[in-house]
Amino acid sequence: MKTVLPLVGTGVLALALAACGGGNAGGGAVVDGGTFTFVLGADPGNLDPHLTTLSTTLQVDKFLYDSLVNVDATGAPTAGLAAKWEGDTTKATYTLRPGVTCGDGTPVTASQVADNINFVGDPANAAALLGIDVPAGAKATADDAAGTVSVTAPSADAFLVHNVGELPIVCAKGMKDRNLLKQGSDGTGLYTLTEAVSSDHYTLTRRKDYAWGPGDWKPDTRGLPDTVVLRVVPNETTAANLLVSKEVNAAQILGQDRQRLKASGVSEKDSESPFGELWFNQKAGLPGADETVRRALTQALDLTQLGQVLTGGTGKPATSLVAPGLGPCNGTTIGPLPVHDVTAAKAALDAAGWTPGPDGVRVKNGQRLALSFYYPTSIGSGMQAGAELVQQQWNAVGAQVDVKGMTDTESAQILGGEGTWHAMLLPLSVILPTQLVPFLSGPAAPQGNNFASIQNPAYTAVVQQASAIAGADGCAKWGEGDRAVVQRLDVVPFVNTVRPIFSQGSTFDLTEGSIAPSSIRMLG
Repeated sequence: MKTVLPLVGTGVLALALAACGGGNAGGGAVVDGGTFTFVLGADPGNLDPHLTTLSTTLQVDKFLYDSLVNVDATGAPTAGLAAKWEGDTTKATYTLRPGVTCGDGTPVTASQVADNINFVGDPANAAALLGIDVPAGAKATADDAAGTVSVTAPSADAFLVHNVGELPIVCAKGMKDRNLLKQGSDGTGLYTLTEAVSSDHYTLTRRKDYAWGPGDWKPDTRGLPDTVVLRVVPNETTAANLLVSKEVNAAQILGQDRQRLKASGVSEKDSESPFGELWFNQKAGLPGADETVRRALTQALDLTQLGQVLTGGTGKPATSLVAPGLGPCNGTTIGPLPVHDVTAAKAALDAAGWTPGPDGVRVKNGQRLALSFYYPTSIGSGMQAGAELVQQQWNAVGAQVDVKGMTDTESAQILGGEGTWHAMLLPLSVILPTQLVPFLSGPAAPQGNNFASIQNPAYTAVVQQASAIAGADGCAKWGEGDRAVVQRLDVVPFVNTVRPIFSQGSTFDLTEGSIAPSSIRMLG
């Protein structure tokens, strides 16, 4: 999955896995037409699909845009705008399906698809998906007569065909004037955006001429909703009440309300993804730039307790930097994290020159150990409780911690280089290790996605080696990259969460943690 910040989700940031479990609670035969209402936990903000990594926005964009290659509910690639595809680590070719049109009825050409790839691949455009879907400097050419798009990457990308294949494709008007995409749409998706009221709702209308759904999807599929309403409801208790009263059809609930929904008999589909990930800002001059400080602050935390607080006791230990179960690289790839040891943490801060001041707050060269600690507000009440626990345990070793919640829109600004932060809880959920590279290396924000200013030579060297190995054959090498990052505590992954999406009056599949629009069926 792509970054979801919060992932990413940030979400945030998330973007993780295919559905498991669930069922058709409430039963009923499928009915045509009707309205499917889905709760968004935060406003999606700018809807331009090339300029976001927010999971909320990516979910909205799945209704409006198609990609060259789809991923089905089992994680297998299937036809999208492309009928077939091939390639290796530096070249990829896609053959388009015939008859694909944009929402305004204009045909999609290979040249238009190439324009999308070239836009994202050009660093001057500062696309959020640069390095995630399209490698920096990648070039695409088109043969409109043959309906083919060829992509060449300047350096090896182990999953090039997959990554470029997942890029949402914008039609010609939107490519010409990207302002049209902020609160509108210009894509080939199953739905078009007909009304956008920020922080309230987004109304989408189904295209009756849509005939190029995932795989062998048929345009006469029964049970599709004619209208989709995406309601912005930040409060999970309110969202759960709306679901129980049948005012909405689906909502993702991460907090304590999930227990009463489980007991109510509504349907549930689950996905597992990273949730507890601790990041330090390593910008020069900040405390987090010192590995000794990162290690001391990590030792000061009871990560097991913190993981339980974040997930309400439902979490699972993190085993990798990628979401488990869907992508080709699975298994345990991260080494042990520092053991909770307050005495060792204090000693390490002493050794790093941070000595207790008169009020107990540590000081070094006249600078107080005052930390701005951020957490996302859109992914459950456990995040706030977890952030307060971090504050408590860091205060105990001599830090002065200011806890700050951030909306998805604010997180995008902060991660984009605006303002100052010192540490944060932020889940970054991806299904391919290559999708992590721009967040763990390369240009720092705002020039790139490396929001924590990480410079890890060992990780960079492993990435170069792993990128030259096509597909799953390189998973072991990518695992070395995970270990290099975690060993230096550039990111501290300590707990995964099971994300349930509850529903009534409808069924659907999840792909990469998001509802697949073409899979929605309304029930009588």
